[in-house]
Amino acid sequence: MTLPLVPELQKIQNIPLLPNIRELDRRQLGLLMKSLGEPGYRARQLHRWLYSNQLPDFETMSTFGSKLRRKLSESWSIRPATMVGAISEPADRTLPDSTPTAKFLIQLADGELVESVLIPSDDRVTACISTQVGCPLQCTFCATGAMGFRRNLFASEIADQVYLLDKEAQNRYTCKVTNIVFMGMGEPLLNLENVFESIATLTEKDYRFSISEKKITISTVGLVPEMEQISDSRLKTRLAVSLHSADQHIRERLMPVAAKYPLDMLSGAIASYNSKTGQPVTLVCMLLSAINDSVEDAQKLVRFAKRVLCKINLIDYNPIVNLGVKTGCSDSKTMFIQRLLDAGMHVTVRKSQGATINAACGQLATFSGNNGSPLQ
Repeated sequence: MTLPLVPELQKIQNIPLLPNIRELDRRQLGLLMKSLGEPGYRARQLHRWLYSNQLPDFETMSTFGSKLRRKLSESWSIRPATMVGAISEPADRTLPDSTPTAKFLIQLADGELVESVLIPSDDRVTACISTQVGCPLQCTFCATGAMGFRRNLFASEIADQVYLLDKEAQNRYTCKVTNIVFMGMGEPLLNLENVFESIATLTEKDYRFSISEKKITISTVGLVPEMEQISDSRLKTRLAVSLHSADQHIRERLMPVAAKYPLDMLSGAIASYNSKTGQPVTLVCMLLSAINDSVEDAQKLVRFAKRVLCKINLIDYNPIVNLGVKTGCSDSKTMFIQRLLDAGMHVTVRKSQGATINAACGQLATFSGNNGSPLQ
């Protein structure tokens, strides 16, 4: 097993690092315990110590004998992700019970950074979680894509974001995280194995943090082969597809990967998901001025949506410095929505939350160049 990258502090101090055991998944933990001559159930115990109890060292793992604890501590370290920055939206003084959205800067064990967001509402607190450091897809409206791609997150790093945000939710809102959306930095389906592994950990029924699969949403730009894997996975999670336009040429302009997975192929993958899971897909459309917000665009969206079982979620574009894209005007948005309603579509118009702190859709990035992130 390879050593993880070395954080800057260790480079400066020339301190050798042991491999981070939190980079191992369940199968690898089983192989590790087998290599140490331990029975299989030890791997399950170790997983519980690491993720349910979230212990910082091996010496406090009381179900292990001293010999096993020593073997582990001599060869492995435990280095979870940590929170290194936070910023909240200003409270809305016109609302007495206003609960502002908050964004957090999370540092990974190798020094890389991701951003995560807590979104409170009347009946829930949603954790928006990142799955990659940066993103390789380079959607034209997205700050994350503009920062480039560094690496995929380990399953533990995905889960760590939830654990950290759950503690923050209880401190800030006196409420635990009730929902999780994989809609932060990165394309979750390009890191699907670790997404699946993290979901298995986060939904363990007898762990200290446990959430229902039905309270988790996975978002994608529409990677068809990986959507089929989700359809076949038997997960009860929800699926959201960033459609943004039902015109192939416009969609390719907004999301270059759409050229690889055209609309006909995408609708087939959604229909397959509908058939295998019995669940609708949420089609997410961000309205952009003079690009995808005309009545004709709405009509094309209606035709696409009628081919599958879906809900439509309309969101405003959140301006990003230097990307030169503008949100749709109120008149065009009104006409767009009315056309969908007249066609009998199930439409939700989502209020943008977190835009003032660069925490809304498309604004997450761990650098100051394109989105002015205040967290560094």
